[in-house]
Order: sequence, then C-alpha cells, then structure tokens
Amino acid sequence: MPVTRGFAGRGHTARDSHLPPGQYDAGDGWPVLHAEATPSIRTDRWTFTLDGLVQSPTTWSWEEIQALPGSRYEGAIHCVTTWSKFGMTFDGVSVDTLLTSAGPLDDAAFVLARSHTGYTTNLPIEDVTDGKAWVVWNVNGTPLEAIHGGPARLLVPHLYFWKSAKWVSGLTLLAQDQPGFWERNGYHDRGDPWLEQRYQGD
Repeated sequence: MPVTRGFAGRGHTARDSHLPPGQYDAGDGWPVLHAEATPSIRTDRWTFTLDGLVQSPTTWSWEEIQALPGSRYEGAIHCVTTWSKFGMTFDGVSVDTLLTSAGPLDDAAFVLARSHTGYTTNLPIEDVTDGKAWVVWNVNGTPLEAIHGGPARLLVPHLYFWKSAKWVSGLTLLAQDQPGFWERNGYHDRGDPWLEQRYQGD
C-alpha cells in the first residue's frame, strides 16, 4: 500500500504551543483511521506475549494482565493524519512492568509490536521503557472500543499514534531494527510529532 501525502500540510500560521507542528486540535472528536477491518476479539481468547531477546518469554491472558499493578497515562495523543487530542486518560499496565517479568537481554535494542490482525510497528526500546509506554484497555473511565483498538492497544503517546498498535498481541525484542507495516510503506521509522517525522526522509 503506497504512502500518501494527502493529509493537511505543515502549519505556517500562528498555532497553539501545545500542538506539535502541522497538527490541529480534534476537540471532542476522536478520528478513526486504520488499514484493516475492525476485528472482534473476545477477552476470553485474548493474549499478550513478550518474546524475542528476553530471559523468560511470557504470555498473559486477559485476567492475568489485568491482575498486574495498574498504571495510568493522562495527556495528549497525536496522529500522523494531523489531529491531536488533549485531556485523554488511559488505564492499563506499563510496558516496564511487563519487561520486568520477561527480563530483557543486554542486546535487546528494538521492539516489534504485533497486533492480533497481523499489523506490526517498530520502536527503539528506549521509546517503550522508563514510563513511556503502556498496554491499555480503558480510556476516560470506560472500556476501549474496538474501533480504537480494544480490547487492548499499545500506547506510546510521545510518538505519532500509528506506533500505538491497535488490538495489540505482543512485543518481540530484537537486536536489529525491523520495520513494521507503515514503515515499509514510507512512514518514518520513529515518528516524533515535535520533529514532524511523518515520512521517510523527514
């Protein structure tokens, strides 16, 4: 699927300093955009697996992951399609907690996030550790809807939202970077909104 630059261009007028360049405030809306049909995933069949370069590959069921110590993110999210949404509250479990259980090996430098649909996205391990990433299942006090990645999605809010894989099924730790779906189709490997890292070469 070829990448398109059909989104609004980079902003050149006065803007809210809380907005990354080229973004607009979506207000009460939460736009939906994904490359796949929305799946229906039953929580009694849902699993999350942390594998690859770890001491103890681990799989959690829905009940097991919810029994872990909870963690909350409060703040903004930013989509590469130019919208940002403020005042969000997500509840789930920190990726740090999951990594503590599995024990990353010293040569683990990258993460490949996987979805139950087959979608993948890549991240440096530094972008999912030290309180920067979560697996979440509640948003603003209610269960995460399927159209927004429910029953659970990855949340990496300091990067563009395609990095926050919907319908997440696991993380694989790697020594070498392995581009995911959108990265293979022209999107930036990292996706920092404040640097406007939308496309390869940005």
